Amino acid sequence: MKIICVGRNYADHARELNNEVPTEPVIFLKPDSAILKDGKAFYLPDHLGSVHHELEIVLRICKNGKHISPKFAADYYDQIGLGIDFTARDLQTKLKNKGLPWELAKGFDGSAVLGDFVPKSQLGDMAQLQIELLVNGEKRQAGNTRDLLFSFEAIIVFVSQYFTLRQGDLIYTGTPAGVGPVQPGDILEGYLNGEKRLYFQVK
Repeated sequence: MKIICVGRNYADHARELNNEVPTEPVIFLKPDSAILKDGKAFYLPDHLGSVHHELEIVLRICKNGKHISPKFAADYYDQIGLGIDFTARDLQTKLKNKGLPWELAKGFDGSAVLGDFVPKSQLGDMAQLQIELLVNGEKRQAGNTRDLLFSFEAIIVFVSQYFTLRQGDLIYTGTPAGVGPVQPGDILEGYLNGEKRLYFQVK
């Protein structure tokens, strides 16, 4: 099972970190040991510096495929969930400044939080999904899939040119602006179209 992540897929988030707005998807991977689910607490690593929350819509791949055609891309995912792509921001900045890969800052244990999944058939238009993250009851992030630089289908087409997608793979589709650090004791709640789909505590 692969965890495929898309960076800088909302222009406002790219700009808030002083990154260029990409012209094709920015892709990185997390190991399966990064997954944290079932509402389990996230234990903040004390050796990684500032760790930021990044709320994202997650696609669950439902069948195998490679070199997928755009007209069939929507058939390759059947469930939508919310996740947090935790990022060790200080470490990521250090790695980027040296021209090195991001994996140490993105793939550490617990860095891929997963909430509840829902069949996409229950959600209507994939280009009009609203997401929100509350930290201790305060709204920190909000976004809508109409603002994605690359749609779910475009991501699937692009990724499948490089990696064979397999049933059970997960795709984190990018985060809107508003990312920021978490602290022990924080409660994170994620909402998809107004329904709570993610809840956990930072310890």
